[in-house]
Amino acid sequence: MTALHQAAGHPGSRILAFGASRGDLIVTNDDIVGPINSSDEWIRQRTGIIERRRASDSVEAVDMAVEASNEAIRAAGIDPARIGAVIVSTVSNTVQTPSLAALLTDRIGATPAPAYDISAACAGYTYGIAQADSFIRSGLADYVLVVGAEKLSQFAKPTDRTISFLLGDGAGAAVLGPSDEPGVSPSVWGSDGSKWDTVGMDNTLAAYRDGAGTVDWPTLRQEGPTVFRWAVWEMAKVAQAALDAAGITAGDLAAFVPHQANMRIIDELAKQLKLPEHVMIGRDIATTGNTSAASIPLAAHALLAEHPELSGGLALQIGFGAGLVFGAQVVRLP
Repeated sequence: MTALHQAAGHPGSRILAFGASRGDLIVTNDDIVGPINSSDEWIRQRTGIIERRRASDSVEAVDMAVEASNEAIRAAGIDPARIGAVIVSTVSNTVQTPSLAALLTDRIGATPAPAYDISAACAGYTYGIAQADSFIRSGLADYVLVVGAEKLSQFAKPTDRTISFLLGDGAGAAVLGPSDEPGVSPSVWGSDGSKWDTVGMDNTLAAYRDGAGTVDWPTLRQEGPTVFRWAVWEMAKVAQAALDAAGITAGDLAAFVPHQANMRIIDELAKQLKLPEHVMIGRDIATTGNTSAASIPLAAHALLAEHPELSGGLALQIGFGAGLVFGAQVVRLP
């Protein structure tokens, strides 16, 4: 029998660089409290958000993805033609198909790299990192671009008190490449579809199409208390499992970069993990808002810009959200 050839892989992969793009508009709490009969103080206390970044009507998710990707590619010091795969996590592409990733690949000069979108909401970036790591270790690609890109403002209902005031727009990108030793730990990821309807859209596209003007454009909503409890109690277990899978303890970390869902969730997770004081925590939500799949790379980018001494250290990242889905791994920071 004729033997098949298989590409030689690499011992490990690691993140070479991050890139970031945030919406061009600064939206304060005072700008949005009227329709939800709330206050700046209430939003700060409940979420930790001071302001959020949103994109102008003329700016789409792909535009922010291009900006973030180009920065990451430049910082990684590679020719975009060497990118072997482009993975984009998004729930806010302007069309159901074709993918945002295919258009992004063309715009950054990475053609003919395979390109596809994944729909894993706030866990999507960690899903992308897990896949990129496996591609590089298996020899399927040498360099992989992973992007989280969201324009969530187009799904924010001004009168919604469950989630809309949290939402921001932006894109975060990471270039991964080969490494002589693992720079991405085994991923702990999964889903719980029994809570499928706790975060999602308030209408279907079909209902909007057939509603003859009586059904609103679908926007995001959530069951806040249910999501909060799940995020705090269940995701603390997932985060600890990721540390165990990496063979390290919380004391070995330089940083903790969770999905920027809510400052109270971030602080409670840090408390349950018993993070030592030296571990820096990503809290980008305060000025960017919740950008779903973009939030982890945006927070990591901001943390490294503020604390360059974290470079080369280990960071625990965890994403969780609509589905309900979750993913976590430890990565070595670029």
